[in-house]
Amino acid sequence: MENNEYLPIEQHPWEPFMPDGARILIMGTFPPGSHRWSMDFYYPNPTNDFWKVMGLIFLNNPDALRDSTSKRFDMEACKALMIEHHIALNDTARKVRRLKGNASDKFLEIIEPVPLFDLLAQMPDCHAVATTGEKAAGVIATLTDTPLPKMGEMVKSADGLEIFRMPSTSRAYPLALDKKAEYYAEMFRRVEIL
Repeated sequence: MENNEYLPIEQHPWEPFMPDGARILIMGTFPPGSHRWSMDFYYPNPTNDFWKVMGLIFLNNPDALRDSTSKRFDMEACKALMIEHHIALNDTARKVRRLKGNASDKFLEIIEPVPLFDLLAQMPDCHAVATTGEKAAGVIATLTDTPLPKMGEMVKSADGLEIFRMPSTSRAYPLALDKKAEYYAEMFRRVEIL
């Protein structure tokens, strides 16, 4: 049995992104290592499909949120889109250990989950949470004492919080970009953002 207690504990690098009037909180698990970032903001890995999905849904162009001169995402354009559509971003883990030194959720040990209800208390218009992958969905299910939704489905907590489990936007998740976008678009329609 491996002794993981000697592995370093990483603290989440960013504050929750909570625009005024946020209506949904989208949550991944934890950012990749900083060597994989193309910007200092959520979903920074240029190979992750999150910002492509958002570009496809809201701007009809999967590359709309990229800097035109590089492969990097345009952080200010990403933030502006989230503000315009009242979408908050955070991750389900505050502190983690990387058991294999990579970004795979499979090898992340969550040391401290996000204080979900403290976050939601700061967003009075937010009545929905969406997770981008299975591990994040499991954390939220535990925190809200709800069953783990099937991919693409929603469950409600005892206090009426709508909890959606969306497909992972990692390239490792075997689903075409347009199919991922269909799941997210349907969720945005259900919470009346689209």
